[in-house]
Amino acid sequence: MRAIPSLKISISGVRGVVGDSLTPDLLTRFSQAFGTCLGSGAIVVGRDTRTSGEMVRQAVVSGLLSAGCRIVDAGVCPTPTVQLLVRRLKAAGGIAITASHNPPEWNALKFVGPDALFLSAARGRELLDIYHQGEYTRVGSHAIRQVEAMSGALDLHVAAVLDHLGELPAGKRRLRVVLDACNGAGSVVGPRLLEALGADVVGINVTPDGRFPRPAEPTPENLSALCAAVREHAADIGFAQDMDADRLAIVSEEGTPIGEERTLVLAVEHVLGLTPGPVTANLATTHALEPVAARFGCAVHRTKVGEANVTEGMMRCKAVIGGEGNGGVIYPRINFARDSLVGMGLILHRLAGSGRTVSDLVAALPPFEMAKIQFPCPSQRLAEVVRQARQEYARYPMDLRDGVKVMLPDAWFLLRGSNTEPVLRVVAEARDEASARALARRVQERVMSWLA
Repeated sequence: MRAIPSLKISISGVRGVVGDSLTPDLLTRFSQAFGTCLGSGAIVVGRDTRTSGEMVRQAVVSGLLSAGCRIVDAGVCPTPTVQLLVRRLKAAGGIAITASHNPPEWNALKFVGPDALFLSAARGRELLDIYHQGEYTRVGSHAIRQVEAMSGALDLHVAAVLDHLGELPAGKRRLRVVLDACNGAGSVVGPRLLEALGADVVGINVTPDGRFPRPAEPTPENLSALCAAVREHAADIGFAQDMDADRLAIVSEEGTPIGEERTLVLAVEHVLGLTPGPVTANLATTHALEPVAARFGCAVHRTKVGEANVTEGMMRCKAVIGGEGNGGVIYPRINFARDSLVGMGLILHRLAGSGRTVSDLVAALPPFEMAKIQFPCPSQRLAEVVRQARQEYARYPMDLRDGVKVMLPDAWFLLRGSNTEPVLRVVAEARDEASARALARRVQERVMSWLA
């Protein structure tokens, strides 16, 4: 098998290994292309806490200034804060500097359009065409502007959540919350929001220095410190974010991860109880959403994986809430973006308003378990894998919009290439964990035999 490249360029943005494939020259040229694509308006720039963040920021600023853009520098902030600012400031666009859940040696640029959403496929292809052709807008010294540092970006985000949700309802006692921000972009704003909501907060990994205390992805196997802290402090709930704070995972009062999928399910349950309406989720998200939505007489609409696809689908069906099963909650009434701060607000209101524990709320949900596996695969072989899978499972119903999703009698799986990494991902869901894991492993074994 060929070596896996350390650079990923797609309509989703560009990401790579700093000091290897992700160079200052490449970053500057991509930023020039973005400035050329959107024109000379205001561009919001924000970054997570990775140690490479300042180097990347300076390259981005250089490229944008050379294209004549006005830059609003939000500093270290969550990716959804960048999107919120683009909308509030009516900016031409934004760049979030973050590799999200990737290891510390990676960094990336996420491009936000004037609608405060990640670029559509069409706009993304336009950006790539400009980048590859190298035909950038270049202004003279008289047209290069000063960078505008914006203070108060985090306070604005907290206020946006509070203005809509309000403080937690008064109870016999305040909820106690442990937050693990992975020393990332949520380290400062996360505790600030939780305190403003009226919770007692215990923070772990909330030093915004970009030093990874655990793998950034908030999956159950990476949350041992959070689980221990929840038990130690007798907390009602534990929250975990990734490096750019767009994803949210939950740990129960027993110190047990409930799985990222249930973040969205609990948020949907809370929102539909207040304002019933359509729900949108991607093809890789749990099918537990359907029976939950049906209780409120609501439909679930499925899209391809990726926040841009989900938000496009939400606009199309006028969804009241949507998201992705990786802990990404999208609630347009506050912020049309995957937003862990919005997710925390919704979940805490659900918890406080019910008077029940997280474990009780989870026990009342439809039974399901998911298994997720990823493994390297050269990009040029993805089409071959998809073709083989279609032949192998041709006797079952399929959805071919995004890789291959196969509906089995008592389970389903999705096999697709990642938009952000040179890997294949298998997502499987069944009624129990052992069955889901066994299904995912069987699919992986078949794929590996095709790649051999």
